[in-house]
Amino acid sequence: MSAARDPFSVAGKAVIVTGGGTGIGAVIAREFAARGARVLIASRSADHLAPVADGIRAAGGTVETATCDVRDAAAVEAMIARAYDALGGLDVLINNHGASFYKPAVEITPNGFATIVAINLTGTFLCATAAARRWIAAGTGGRVINMSSEAGVLGAPGMAHYGAAKAGIQNLTRTLAMEWARHGILVNCIAPGPIETPEAAARTWPTPEIRSLVERSTGLERIGRPEEIAWPCLFLAAEASSYLTGQTIPIDGGPRSSLFVQ
Repeated sequence: MSAARDPFSVAGKAVIVTGGGTGIGAVIAREFAARGARVLIASRSADHLAPVADGIRAAGGTVETATCDVRDAAAVEAMIARAYDALGGLDVLINNHGASFYKPAVEITPNGFATIVAINLTGTFLCATAAARRWIAAGTGGRVINMSSEAGVLGAPGMAHYGAAKAGIQNLTRTLAMEWARHGILVNCIAPGPIETPEAAARTWPTPEIRSLVERSTGLERIGRPEEIAWPCLFLAAEASSYLTGQTIPIDGGPRSSLFVQ
């Protein structure tokens, strides 16, 4: 009797992870490589990429790197081309890149607002469409996994630029899913809540008191781990999610009813 095919496998898939040199992106890349995927990690900073790539290779994984400013359409096209050259193709694009800063809306300059929207929203559009053009031309299909945020679902004081961009990513996800479904391209989105990374800790819960408030804002009363974002990405890249497209999945520890807040 032959072994059953594993619908959750990502072995052999060629995967791009933007923002793959730090935080959640680095963990996503490691989790895919550990399961036999061929991974290309991209970042604006080459210095961020080398340590992650070295760790993946030391663990026996296959990884390539590319420097890319996702606001630059030509740089994005070059990143996609590198994936085809170095990995032999592209099956999954994970748009994990992002940037933000805290500032009240009335103090955000037009340039500051435009910069955050360009990195988060425009960058996601440029990466997704560059990959889709290749897939449509070849008739192969593919997967796009976009990264939104709890701020894009609920809003976030001090992050009007970031929240608006991340909300736009959710709408973009639905639109691209509708346009590309007939080409076999599935487009989904993850909206993380508070996740434990050095960058998030310094920016969002810099003191024990604030950290406690953040923890108690979730139903599970804790901050999530980067692996808990990477694992849903594995599912969205695998055959197991083949009837799922156009969706935003909140990974946020669950809501907490005000009736039970102590």
